[in-house]
Formats: sequence, structure tokens, C-alpha cells
Amino acid sequence: MADTSPGTGLLRRVAALFGPYKRDVGVVAALILVTAGLGVAGPLLIRTVFDNALFPADGTGVHRSLLIQLVAVMCAIPVVAGALGLYQTYLTNVVGQKVMRDLRDKLYRHLQSLPLRFFTATRTGEIQSRLANDVGGLQSVVTDTASSVFNNVVVLVSTVIAMVLVSWQLTLLSLALVPVFVLLSLRVGKLRRQIATKTQVAMAEMSAITEETLSVSGVLLSKVFGRQAQETVRYNDENERLAALQVRQQIVGRSFFAVVQVFFSITPALTYLVAGLSGVASRPGQAGITYGTLVAFTTLQTRLFFPIGNMLETSTQVQSSFALFGRVFDYLDLDPEITDSEGAVALDPTTVQGDVVLDSVFFRYDGQSETDRRPWALEDLSLHVRPGQLAAVVGPSGAGKTTISYLVPRLYDVTRGRVLLDGRDVRELTLASLADTVGMVTQESYLFHATIRDNIAYAKPSASDPEIEAAAAAAYIHDRIMDFPEGYDTVVGERGYRLSGGEKQRLAIARVLLKDPKVLILDEATSALDTASERIVQAALQPLVHGRTTIAIAHRLSTIVAADVIFVVDRGRVVEQGSHRDLLASGGVYAGLYDQQFGGGTVEARCADGMVLSTGQVLSAVD
Repeated sequence: MADTSPGTGLLRRVAALFGPYKRDVGVVAALILVTAGLGVAGPLLIRTVFDNALFPADGTGVHRSLLIQLVAVMCAIPVVAGALGLYQTYLTNVVGQKVMRDLRDKLYRHLQSLPLRFFTATRTGEIQSRLANDVGGLQSVVTDTASSVFNNVVVLVSTVIAMVLVSWQLTLLSLALVPVFVLLSLRVGKLRRQIATKTQVAMAEMSAITEETLSVSGVLLSKVFGRQAQETVRYNDENERLAALQVRQQIVGRSFFAVVQVFFSITPALTYLVAGLSGVASRPGQAGITYGTLVAFTTLQTRLFFPIGNMLETSTQVQSSFALFGRVFDYLDLDPEITDSEGAVALDPTTVQGDVVLDSVFFRYDGQSETDRRPWALEDLSLHVRPGQLAAVVGPSGAGKTTISYLVPRLYDVTRGRVLLDGRDVRELTLASLADTVGMVTQESYLFHATIRDNIAYAKPSASDPEIEAAAAAAYIHDRIMDFPEGYDTVVGERGYRLSGGEKQRLAIARVLLKDPKVLILDEATSALDTASERIVQAALQPLVHGRTTIAIAHRLSTIVAADVIFVVDRGRVVEQGSHRDLLASGGVYAGLYDQQFGGGTVEARCADGMVLSTGQVLSAVD
């Protein structure tokens, strides 16, 4: 976890976000110095007006020409300061928005680089909360606070100097309790930072609940089991907790600032009291404080209390923001793990043969340890799929079949051993070229809430309409698409819920066909389908499998009886390999799985021309 204490480098990391915009930040700083100087000039001119123009020491009466000149300058100062302040505000917001844009982009880009294991262990709502709530909560801090702090410091320093020049005695009175308030603000800020952390956790929990229960799958599940009332109560409880935390966060700060405001309101009255008791001089040179000095000082007091109040409030906001920055940096500090190695080689798609080897592979997931009953998901596993072969991987649930499919495209890296593609370790290949070479159709086909055309073209955004339609036709889905009133412009809905399981799977196949990978992985691509849909999808897979190396993770043995080679995996090891006929004849694990599924009945397989064959016919065909 990133430390949210400002003394551990967090401030440097935050400051580094402004690095690309040093020039603009420098302009803002110069504008602040100029406007601060103009702000101090006003009260000093007031003293000059009183002591030299209205009540001159020589007692000759009002000096009209000097008064007119001074008033003209006093009128010009706020006009110039206002124009400069407006430009300063514009430039500050431009820089702040660019920093926020960069931070969001950096976080999203980093999340995209994280390994699959991170997303399997983290709720989507939590990730969304970091991007939306945490980064969004930094908006005002980044866009306003940095310039505000510097502006207040400049105003404070310049005002204190001017006050000392006017009356150092009254200055001491005005600043007597400021150190106390500074210490109090630090304590209040620490408390607000703790509350802010809890608040963001509550917001993340609410985002996760919303994402899980208001998705199509979540709503369907709650309706099927009649859990709407319970889910509403769960949301209400978390909402109540969040509201209480936000109220506490506001009250902690406001109660402190109420005390500060009372002090700042009383201090000018005390100044008048001290001035009156010590004597007020009507003209310069007389004993006591002059009218000009008194008016100028109280004006400077007003100018002093504003930045002090702002800085005390800002300090608590900044300390609260450390909680948000800490949560954002938590994600930015996560190791991407799966990255291009130094000197990684890009595959040439025209020369890829598709020879796949897993050589003495050991692999374990997070949470597995050597003390577990089964410490490895894959243990000393080796297999070889030759170019153009259809290789099936079968085995009982939890045997490690899907894990094998994740290692070839480097969704995970092996713990020990090697995965080779055309004789090269996949860790020595660039991720981009590996993604272009290896295609995957999973059991659950994910579709975006977009048009059918956009979902197919996701694999190749530059694809033309004829290319997209050709891929759809090869996947046996073109005619079904044309049945929709809007054809390829039909929006499929979230996760493709407007389509049947078989239709979604065929769209996924069309997407991979458009990509045209040299190595294809089918991860139980038909196991969730009914028999009719499975036969259609099997027909759609024929052109996809043809002419490329295919590794099919199979649950239904009926889908892989004609495979060139079948690898039987059990407890992370390859325990058998061979053809369907040979494995049945050996009477081992594969034969046991076969008997469990079919009990000696017939197994059907679909030929490219649509003919359904029995087990005996398939075996004859294989022979």
C-alpha cells in the first residue's frame, strides 16, 4: 500500500504530475507574484491618501491634485489585478485539467498492462471506483489547490511585511494565535485524512455493489432468487454508512473553521481598541497612530486573514487528498508482471509455422503454496502440438486445462519451464506480435454494448465491410444478422444479451476469423450450448480450425473425437496422449471420462458438410 503520509515522497510524486507543464506553472507563479504585489499596494496607497492628501502634516488642507492621482492609481490597480487574476484562473484550470487527464490516462493505461490475475482477484466496481471516485475526488485539489497554496503564501508574506512596516505592534497582536491554529489544522487534517480513506472505501463498496447487482446478470440473478429486497437493504446500509462518513468529514473541518472565523472577526475590533487606548493622531508627526495607519492596517488585516483562513482550510483538504492519492498510487505501483523483455523479438506473421511446445512447465496461481495438498496448478507438464494439428486437451474439472490455454498467449507466465512458439520462448517475443499470432475463443463470449459490426471488427478495426461480412458468413452468422431490422448496425446490448448463446459464440468466431491467427485456442467453446446450437457452432468452427494450429480445451468429448492428438490432463500433468481410438483402447483416464459421459452410447461428431456421424463412423473416418 502506498503510504499516505506527505513525508514519504508522496508530495514529490504529486509535484511530478505537473512536470510536463513547468512553463505554464511558471507563468501562473509570475502572475500570482504580480497580483499579490498589486494587492499590497492598495492598503499602502490608502495610508498615503489619508496622511498626505486628506490630512497632510503641514495642515494646509486637502491636496487635490495628489488626491486625484492617488485615487486614479487605486482605481487602476483592481482593474489590472482582476484581468491578471482572470487569466491566472484560466491558465490554472487548463494546467489542472491536463494533469487530471494525464493521471486518468496513466492509471487506465497501467490497469490495461496488469496481469489477468489482478482482475480475477479484484472486483470490477473497486477498479471503477479508483478511476471515477478517487481520481474525481482529486479534481479540485489538482486544479485549484496548488495555485491557491502558492497564491496564499505570497499574499501572506507580502501582507505581513506591509503590516510590519505600518505597525509592528499591531502585527504582533494580529498574529498572536496563528501558531495555535496551525497546530490545530494539522490535527484536524490528519483526522479528515483518516475519514477520507474510510469514505473512499465506502464509495468503492457502493460502486462494486452497483456494478454487480445492476448488471444484466446481477438483476437476472436477484429476480430469479427473489433477492431484490435484500440487495436493496445491502445497498441502503452501505449508503447510510457513506452518508454518515461524509457528514463527519464536513463537520470535523467546519467546527475548526468556525473557531478560526470567530477569532478573525474579533481581531479588527481589538485593533481599534488598542489604537484608541494608545491614542490616535489626526496628522503625521503627532503622538499616536495616525488615521491613515489605522485604516491601512485594518485593510491589511482583512487581506491577511483571508489567506490564513484559506491556507488552514486548504491544509486539511490537502491532507485529506493524500488518502485519494495514496489509493491511486496503490494501483500505479502494482507490477505489470507480463511485459516485453529486453530485446524481445516481433514475430513475422508470414513466417509463423504454429509449432507449440510446453516444456516441463510448472505453474501456480496466487494463493497456492508449497504446503497445499496440491501446490501446483501445472506440474512438470510437457506437450507438443505440431503446425496445423488439431490438438485436444481433456481431463476432469480442475485438472489444469484452462491454465494451459492461458500460458500460450502469455496471459500468465510459467513459474518454471518454458512455453515455445516455433522454437522461441514466448517470453522472448513481443506481446503485440504474440497477440496477433494467437487467437482465442472462450466458453463465455464477451461482447461490448455496441453494434454487431463493431464487435466483429474489434479484432481488426481497419477491416472493410466486405471483410467483416465474409468473416460472419464463414462463421455461419451472416444470414442471422441480416434477419435483424438493422442488420450489422444492430446494437447487441450489454454483454450481448440480445443474442442467444450460440449467436454470441458465432460472433466471437467471426471476430477471430477476421483476425486470422496462426495459432487458435478454443477454451470449451461449445460446452455451455444446447445440442442444436453446438452443432451450428461446430460447423462454424470448421473454417476457423482449417489451416492453423488449434488447441481445443474440451469438456464434451463429442467435439474432439477427430482430433489429431488428444492430451489427457489430470492434477496438472499429462497422463495420456494419443488418438481417440487408441485412448479408448488403452482403458485409462480418457476411457473413464468417455464412459462417464456416454455410458457406452454413441458419440456424435459433425462433418464439414453437416452430416452427423456416430461413434463407429467417426472411428472409421479416423482410420
